[in-house]
Amino acid sequence: MTAESGTPGAGPRLAVLGAGVMGSGIAALAVGHGMAVSLVDLDRRRLADAPARIGHQVRTARLLGALPDGAVPGALVTGLSLAALVTGGDAAPTAVIEAVTEDADAKAKVLADVSALVAPGTPIISNTSAIPIDELARATVRPADLIGTHFMNPPYLIRTVEVIRGTHTGEATLDALRALLAALGRQPIVVNDAPGFVTSRILHPMINDAVRVVAAGTASAESVDRLMQGCLGHPTGPLRTADLIGLDNLADSLWVLHRRTGDEGCRPCDLLLEMVRAGHLGRKSGRGFYEYEGEQA
Repeated sequence: MTAESGTPGAGPRLAVLGAGVMGSGIAALAVGHGMAVSLVDLDRRRLADAPARIGHQVRTARLLGALPDGAVPGALVTGLSLAALVTGGDAAPTAVIEAVTEDADAKAKVLADVSALVAPGTPIISNTSAIPIDELARATVRPADLIGTHFMNPPYLIRTVEVIRGTHTGEATLDALRALLAALGRQPIVVNDAPGFVTSRILHPMINDAVRVVAAGTASAESVDRLMQGCLGHPTGPLRTADLIGLDNLADSLWVLHRRTGDEGCRPCDLLLEMVRAGHLGRKSGRGFYEYEGEQA
C-alpha cells in the first residue's frame, strides 16, 4: 500500500473498499474523526485522486461544523490490494466497509475475498442501498460477521445511518458497528433485511415516478422539485436528490428492487436509462437533471 496522508498508528483502523463517491465520503468521515483509514480500489486513477477529494471533504465538513472541535485528522493510506490489508499487527483492520458499485456480483466477489483474508470476528460492513444482506452473506466465509449499512450522501454531513441486520448477523457484529458509528458521531437506525430496506424501498420508486412526470412533459424537473419542497416538505426535491445519489446508482438500485420484488413501479423509466447511457449521471459527472459547472465530485 502507498501512504498518501500521514503514517498508520495505533488505535482503530478502518478499511474501506472502493474509492468512488460513497467510499471516499465514508473515508472522509472516518479521517475527519481521527480514525486511520486504509482505502483500496483497483482503479489506479481513481485511487490516485482520492486523497485530494477526501481532504477537500474533510475541510468542508470542518467548515460546516460537522467534525469534533480540535479533531486531528487520521492517517489515510491507499492501495490496490486487499491482501495488503491483513499484514498483521497494527496494520490489520478492526473493521471493513465494502463500498464498491451497487452490483450484487461485484459486491459478492469483494466480500468473499475479504472475508477469507481478515481475522474471524472482524466486522465486514456492506454499504448498499438495496441489495439484501442475506443474499450477500452467501458469498462470505462467516455470515455472522456481515452486516449492512446505507450511508446517505454525503456521509460526512448526514448523521443518520440505516443499519441492516441480516438473518445470520451476529450480536457481536451489530454491537461493533454501533460502537464504530458512535465513534464517528453517527446515529444508527437498525432495520430488518429486505430488498431496498426502508429508505430506498420508499424513496427510489418515488424518484422514478418523478422522472416519469418529467418524461411525460407534465412539468420540468425544477417545477417538480419546487412543488415537492414547497407543498410536501421534501428538503431538496426528488430530482436534485437523484442527481446527488448518481443516476447510474439510482438505476442500479431500481433494477435490484424490480428483480427482487416484481414491482413494476421499480422498473427504471426510459428517460432515466437514456440519461445514464448519455453519461449524465448527476453531480459527479457535472450534469444530470441540473447542471453543476465546476461542482463535479
